[in-house]
Amino acid sequence: MDKYNVTIKKMPENERPREKLIRYGPQTLSNIELLAILIRTGSREQSALELANVLLSHHEKGIRYLANCTVEELSEIKGIGTSKACQILAAVELGNRLSRSSLEIKRTIKSPKDVTDMFINDMRFLEKEHFKVIFLNTKNEIITFETISIGSLNASIVHPREVFKRAIKKSSASIILLHNHPSGNPQPSKEDINITKRLIEAGQIIGIEVLDHIIIGDGNYFSLKEESLI
Repeated sequence: MDKYNVTIKKMPENERPREKLIRYGPQTLSNIELLAILIRTGSREQSALELANVLLSHHEKGIRYLANCTVEELSEIKGIGTSKACQILAAVELGNRLSRSSLEIKRTIKSPKDVTDMFINDMRFLEKEHFKVIFLNTKNEIITFETISIGSLNASIVHPREVFKRAIKKSSASIILLHNHPSGNPQPSKEDINITKRLIEAGQIIGIEVLDHIIIGDGNYFSLKEESLI
């Protein structure tokens, strides 16, 4: 019998991760307990709970490390083989897809916070800048959204031609610009402001209004419209 099973059986029933989840719901479990359930079994040296703790302590980002790591990277951690790594990353991806699924329902955008609430979980932990455009109809309902570029934001990557070609194709009445700052600080750079103004000018010529440019940080956001920068 491995150490994990012995450890769990010796724990009071109301402290065992699976029993806690069944009785009180998953929201009552710590990150370590949730990971332990995914891992299922420990190793000869460590219980599943101890292994989960090692995993969360492996990187300075903690649980955020799981958002962008690979099977190979996880498998390098002692006690986490390919099977456990796949289980963990599958759970992470399910969470991401669940978050994205809410975007499939047409939503009316009334404020920058509406946009932030919809995209922040997907974008706050990205390690590169992703520039997205949200396409809206005349009722400010989301038609769809697309990633226009990935990488450091600059004028050569984010070209008005690419943005508005897609906007016209989608019959958009207006658009909202959106990108993340991997540093976690959503304050706009000079380049962010310049690109925004350039796209606004292009939109005015075409007749498609740029409503806002929102920058996603780590749990916060910056709206150029709210701050009267556009």
